[in-house]
Amino acid sequence: MSDLYASREAVHTEQIDGFGTVRVLPLDPAADAPLLHRWVSEERAAFWGMTDLTETQVAEIYAHMDTLDTHHAFLLERDGEPVALLQTYEPDADRVSECYDVRPGDIGIHLLLAPAGPGGARPGWTGALARAIFSYALLTLDRRRIVVDPDVRNDKAVALFHKLGFEAGPAVVLPEIDLPDVYLPEKNAQLAFITREVAFPA
Repeated sequence: MSDLYASREAVHTEQIDGFGTVRVLPLDPAADAPLLHRWVSEERAAFWGMTDLTETQVAEIYAHMDTLDTHHAFLLERDGEPVALLQTYEPDADRVSECYDVRPGDIGIHLLLAPAGPGGARPGWTGALARAIFSYALLTLDRRRIVVDPDVRNDKAVALFHKLGFEAGPAVVLPEIDLPDVYLPEKNAQLAFITREVAFPA
């Protein structure tokens, strides 16, 4: 395991049979910027909205997020290797709250998977990571429901969330955010939801 990750205290750890140990690690904006910049610069990450940013700009965005109480960023690590970027947020403190009725116990997530690597597709990979994410968001954080808001044009993400058990909500327009520290363009999004009962059936 890289010393960069071994020294970090995980907020959640889960052993998944046949997959490995997944740890949810708080993001280090400076240390993780080179890795994140490689991920978000790829064409496949176009819907993440950072393909044209420099490494310094990526670090600055996550350094700003690190100052917030409502939005958080994490690395998902599998057996010592980073495999995904996870962001969580409080929907009532996010622009998504203007587009649906936020319920007590809701939590929002954004997920960017690491490149597949030379081996190509990894059957069962996303399902295993989703189990760890669901455990963290719904059980460790004691939330009732996860909301996601992929771009409506991002067919792969929309299909993935459906496959993971999310129920489609409305297609909405997330409004533009133009603040001194944050700029987000208007986004046509497909909302989807999964409850604790669906993620962890009795």
